[in-house]
Amino acid sequence: MNNSAPPLKRNWILAALMLTMFLAAMDIAIVSTVIPQIVGDLGGFKKFSWVFSIYLLTQTASIPLYGKMTDLYGRKKILLFGMVVFLIGSAACAASWNIESLITFRGLQGLGAGSVMATVNTIAGDIYSIKERSKIQGWLSSIWGISAIAGPALGGAMVEFVNWRWIFLINIPIGIVAGALLIIFLKENLNKKKPKIDYLGALLIFSTLTLFITFLLNGGQEWEWLSGWSLGLLFVVIILTILTIKVERKAASPIMPLWLWTNKTFLGSNLALMGMGVIIMGPETYLPTFAQASLGVGVTVSGLILASMSIGWPTASALSGRLYLHIGFRNTAIIGVFCVLTAAVSFLFISYPQPIYLLVINQVILGAGFGLISTPVLVGVQSVVNWEQRGVVTSASMFGRNLGQTIGAAIVGAIFNTSFSYQIENAQYQLPENNGNILEMLQSPGLSQKAESFLKSAINNAYHHIYYGMAILAVITFLIILLIPKRLEVKTSE
Repeated sequence: MNNSAPPLKRNWILAALMLTMFLAAMDIAIVSTVIPQIVGDLGGFKKFSWVFSIYLLTQTASIPLYGKMTDLYGRKKILLFGMVVFLIGSAACAASWNIESLITFRGLQGLGAGSVMATVNTIAGDIYSIKERSKIQGWLSSIWGISAIAGPALGGAMVEFVNWRWIFLINIPIGIVAGALLIIFLKENLNKKKPKIDYLGALLIFSTLTLFITFLLNGGQEWEWLSGWSLGLLFVVIILTILTIKVERKAASPIMPLWLWTNKTFLGSNLALMGMGVIIMGPETYLPTFAQASLGVGVTVSGLILASMSIGWPTASALSGRLYLHIGFRNTAIIGVFCVLTAAVSFLFISYPQPIYLLVINQVILGAGFGLISTPVLVGVQSVVNWEQRGVVTSASMFGRNLGQTIGAAIVGAIFNTSFSYQIENAQYQLPENNGNILEMLQSPGLSQKAESFLKSAINNAYHHIYYGMAILAVITFLIILLIPKRLEVKTSE
């Protein structure tokens, strides 16, 4: 498949890609909204965090494998396979009889979503030219913003008028429409040679990533970072990583070629998206809680403040093409980093209590920065390889971003909890027991006005510390982007 396909056919393919991306993006937002009703029905409150964790784990760990498979078997087969797995997982989630079965089926959903994350952007790179891709990435990026707004609204409506199980069943008709469009309009001319499959490498990579992500998701929560469980798991990950490198170095057709991490262009790009993924988790994880607990706004308003990031992201992404064609991919990404740094630093100077409109502006600038980083970096690596390698480099980029978000969740949680706990321990007021739920602490009966003000100030201070961390990470990301050459050797077919 190449970018010489007729515009009408490409438009239908793009519609299918957007619907497919919508499924994966909305699933996270919609489940978050109705988790109280799910737990109320199925029980297992202590295990509900795994409803999210297992999905993230299987999705992230499978991305590199799908990326390689798209180069061997074609994008269409792998994406359709992933969609079928996702829809089977969705139907199974709807039929869950307890929290353990739901967690298992969410893992199956995540395996399907990994194919979506690895393949959608690869197909967009195949059928659109380098000049067109920024606009297309803007369209695809907008899906996350739409999902952030539509997910909670749809989830709330499902719970109120039908049943929480329909949040999973609604995926099926959408997925069938997207799959039908791909079957009809996406045509690929594949090499008929029998591919060599690196089975051992695939097993080692999936096992290593699964254990590493488990280490990140559970460290500081299920067990202490320096506990025997944590250190033991980390030791196993290190051993498996060494074995994986040895196997991949000798493999004829490695799942994750080592040049993805030794070539400066790909190393800089992958690490830059990883850094961006870490930074994203600051507002993604704690902005709604901060807005509700410290500023006293409602759930809807806090969600809209967060969603305003999705105004700047697709807009900047769509406009980035004009920039990277004139000043280069690296320089465009650097502008994006400075937008992120500006947003992080400027938040620190907004006086408390922060006006809502200033928070919205800050989120828009932050989103614009992410758009100016992600699109040039992704389009850049896609443009310096042939079709046979585009799947693996695109999936490496998506994997870097997903892994960054997983690492970011751990870092951001550690910063906020450490700062908040320190302030609570040194408080001069009688405070309710810190059970980890800040909103419940503020709603405790008998809480004095001074204690309430102190708690709100402590939450504000802890959230500020997250933005100090974001500013430092933005500087580190800037230094990483300098690894990318100023000029990339774009393939002539582009």
